[in-house]
Amino acid sequence: MKQPVTGTNSGTACRLTTENLVAGYGDVAIINGVDIEVAGGRLVVVVGPNGAGKSTLLKAILGLVNVTGGEVLLDGERITRHPLEDLARVGVGYVPQGDAVFDSMRVSENLEMGGYLLDKRLRAQRMEEALELFPDLRSKLKRYVGTMSGGERRMTAVARAMMLAPRVLLLDEPTAGLSATLTKAVLKDQARMLADHGTAVLLVEQKAHAALELADWAYVMVGGRVAMSAPGRQVLEDPDMAEIFLGGGSSLLDGAEASK
Repeated sequence: MKQPVTGTNSGTACRLTTENLVAGYGDVAIINGVDIEVAGGRLVVVVGPNGAGKSTLLKAILGLVNVTGGEVLLDGERITRHPLEDLARVGVGYVPQGDAVFDSMRVSENLEMGGYLLDKRLRAQRMEEALELFPDLRSKLKRYVGTMSGGERRMTAVARAMMLAPRVLLLDEPTAGLSATLTKAVLKDQARMLADHGTAVLLVEQKAHAALELADWAYVMVGGRVAMSAPGRQVLEDPDMAEIFLGGGSSLLDGAEASK
């Protein structure tokens, strides 16, 4: 099933696609012939059992692993194998797994680092826009990130990525290590909220149940390929999903954590 190109909140023609993408490490292909699509205003999630190639897919899009076949396109323009800085300039943002923040720096300094490509005036404007998206950070600007909770750190990482006003944001397991309560907050108040504001959000998530509940569309990866492509709720309700996830533990659909 092919997903709709845009959502009701998109307001933009932004569209990131992969076409028959093949990539991996050295000569070893981890993903084989993967086609995905994410458009402005939509939250698209990638789920699957251990070793399915979920994070490798993100890294292939970002040129961080060896791409040996296929293409990555942004609004129809080829961006395959482009360096991260060039991708940032054309509107692709990335929040890697883990604490992608500087503990020894204040929140404000982390955000300023996110706007490293901007002049002083535009950097200040973008910081204000980021704080409008994440108002809880406004009172924490002077706090050192190392003193913050896991959820606050993830919020800081996402806000920092938004400093360059990406049209597409790639999130790699932003809830790793977080409690069930914080997981729901991060997915709803960050990933879902950004999509509702028009950003195209591509999310790799190990807590499949929580992510699928909020997703506009989902891709289920197994063995480096897309095994299912459908609206998030439809994937969640499909009786075959428990069997598909057995390779990574059927509890994955119950929200349990699992490594990629």
